[in-house]
Amino acid sequence: MKSYPTARGVVLRKTPSAPQRPPASPPVPPGTPARVRVAREVAGRGGKAVSVILGLPLAAEQLEALARELKKLCGAGGAVREGRIEIQGEHRDRLVEALRQRGYEAKRSGG
Repeated sequence: MKSYPTARGVVLRKTPSAPQRPPASPPVPPGTPARVRVAREVAGRGGKAVSVILGLPLAAEQLEALARELKKLCGAGGAVREGRIEIQGEHRDRLVEALRQRGYEAKRSGG
């Protein structure tokens, strides 16, 4: 492992086996109810609100299909990123109700 000084005198070390990002969320064991949270985020979006669904124990294809249905329900755009469904706009109450009808224990998260 090679160390090298920086402009401020701080020594940085490169570690080739260090993970780039932490895992999105640990897998949920079968039979355990998933903690599905519906939050509102505005950070990094120019002040525009986005409803984010976290904690769904689904594969990528299933997330895409569910996101498509929820976008139609809300009449808004959105995307699936890093295991999260993002729906444009403030739709938390509507999304929580739709997820509960599909059998998930969804809760509204945040303020």
